[in-house]
Amino acid sequence: MRRTPLELAAIATAAVPGLAPTAAAYSPDDDADFDSALLLDAEGKRWRVRSPRHPEASARLETEFMVLRAFAPAIRAELPFHVPTIAGTVQQGALTTFVYAHLQGSVLSIEELSAGSPDLAREVGTALAAIHDLPLTLVINADLPSYSANEFRQRKLNELDQAATTGKIPATLLRRWEHALEDVALWRFNPSVVHGDLHEDNLMVQDDTVTALTGWTDVRIGDPADDFAWLVASNEASFVEAVLTHYTQARRDVPDAHLLRRAALLAEFALAQYLVKAMAAGHRSMTAEAESMLQSLADDIDDSMRRDEEAAKAAEHEAALRGASDSSAGVPAVSVAAIPDAGKSTASPDSDASTTPGYDDTSTAAISVVSVTPLSAAERS
Repeated sequence: MRRTPLELAAIATAAVPGLAPTAAAYSPDDDADFDSALLLDAEGKRWRVRSPRHPEASARLETEFMVLRAFAPAIRAELPFHVPTIAGTVQQGALTTFVYAHLQGSVLSIEELSAGSPDLAREVGTALAAIHDLPLTLVINADLPSYSANEFRQRKLNELDQAATTGKIPATLLRRWEHALEDVALWRFNPSVVHGDLHEDNLMVQDDTVTALTGWTDVRIGDPADDFAWLVASNEASFVEAVLTHYTQARRDVPDAHLLRRAALLAEFALAQYLVKAMAAGHRSMTAEAESMLQSLADDIDDSMRRDEEAAKAAEHEAALRGASDSSAGVPAVSVAAIPDAGKSTASPDSDASTTPGYDDTSTAAISVVSVTPLSAAERS
């Protein structure tokens, strides 16, 4: 049963001796996993309470506790944003509720973020760069997950196999994702510290400044593209490009060329993960919603492929007409074939694509242009 802000306020007084809340309000969070509230005390100080709804969510908060302890004062001082400070905890059976000293700023929707000033895009890019430039020892010393590029790719392949066993993933998506995951060149990146659960609800903003990042429950060493998936899913291309530009300028290491393509793939694949989670939990409405979003994505990809094929046919027809004109004028016609992207088909656009040997209708080159339905905070959890 969901706890009300007043109930969470009562729990917080047990976690922080002397805390006397005078007001309480709902706080946005991963609603499937946590009950959260903002509290105000008599001195005007604000506090945040996060209470897990099940043991797995409680374990995530315990992980965050280890991560936040690893943020030594020297590391915190170098970050361009604040990270939470835990003021107290209280055990309730197998679950642990955490109380945090509240951080300045407010949560903005992705639409509000993308419509913000250029300064806000710079702030987001700089914040992402700061996360990915954190020392790897922060994760290693806390005994948190660490993946090499190939290990991360293999992990996603295993997750794809698991999703395929549901029998509810459209064939177009299975082929597309399998091809992308088997394209080793796409997964050549330098592993870095990643937030792992970054999205707009974990971003605190005040006056076009990113004041704080919260939700450090899934920190690991892995693919920096993980932290860009929520941006790519927003389908706000100009905002994403602005963020990436400032991110690149702020990073100590040059980002790999395929970062946004992998981010787009991960944004798509999040729908399959949502389906697996919904089915495992036995939530019929969530399962139906996941199936609907997956089918919509598959339809969008099919439509995009048809448009690309029609454009290719039109270009070939125009080139043929020009060639015929040049030939009639006594000028030898020269045919120049475009160099295909890795993994792309070299079949003629006039052939039957579905039956041409070696044809690939799942090229990752188009991944970043296909709209993805963004997951809400509850769906991401």
